[in-house]
Amino acid sequence: MAQDLRKRRIRWDDLIVKSILFACAAVSVITTLGIVLVLLTESLKFFQEVSPVRFLTEREWTPLFAEKRFGVMPLVSGTLLTSLVALLVATPLGLLVAVYLSEYAPPGVRRWVKPVLEFLAGIPTVVYGYFALLFVTPLLQRFIPNLEPFNALAAGLVMGVMILPMIASLSEDAMYAVPNSLRDAAYGLGYTRLQTVWKIVFPAALSGISAAVILGLSRAVGETMIVAIAAGQQPNLTANPLQAVMTLTAYIVQVSLGDTPHGTLEYHTIFVVGLTLFAITLLLNSIALALRERYRSVYS
Repeated sequence: MAQDLRKRRIRWDDLIVKSILFACAAVSVITTLGIVLVLLTESLKFFQEVSPVRFLTEREWTPLFAEKRFGVMPLVSGTLLTSLVALLVATPLGLLVAVYLSEYAPPGVRRWVKPVLEFLAGIPTVVYGYFALLFVTPLLQRFIPNLEPFNALAAGLVMGVMILPMIASLSEDAMYAVPNSLRDAAYGLGYTRLQTVWKIVFPAALSGISAAVILGLSRAVGETMIVAIAAGQQPNLTANPLQAVMTLTAYIVQVSLGDTPHGTLEYHTIFVVGLTLFAITLLLNSIALALRERYRSVYS
């Protein structure tokens, strides 16, 4: 009898734990679905007045002006430009840091540097934004006289520093997880440490490294405060990082200040821009997952 009661109690405990875990997972799924539903509902109200063709093909974005233009491409180009600059900074530096921590650093150094990287990831982005505006931009203007006070270059450089810890930490974890047997086999064949890193460890960890880079890019695309402060708020369709640009997130910040009446066409632009940003980040995250699964199957 006591044994039966114990089994029933265990079953009830398992059921309660499973229910709690399911509820936690359901909260995240329901929240995501709610966000998508709100974005789609409000965006449909925008597209009832502005055609999707006009939204995707016009070259100007001035929904708050008297002469309204609703081409989202200037915002997309500003977002991709600053993110590309950030990626060009963070990817090589992050991979070099990852290689050092995984293959060259003593265990004590690794235990000390990893928390420092995580500390950099925890700095508020508004601090990065004012650092870009008040320090990086004046420094760059000494070497680039025609650099505008608000520009994509300074914002992108600082964003690269911001996402560097993510790329470095995730890449280092992927390289550190490579079995030592592969390294020993390479050394047995006469490989140097550098050859082992680039010919054995790096390809074996390519799934995690590629995912880290794409996730870092997604983080840069969704950044708000740095670009709102340092990149300017001029929706220019340009590939010149020396000019001021406006990103998708910066526009959302601008309209969300409370000056736009609720329910107007200008108000609905927040949601259609948010939907565009959601689609870009979803695409990047899907690419990261696909690359991770592809290279995992190849090198497993």
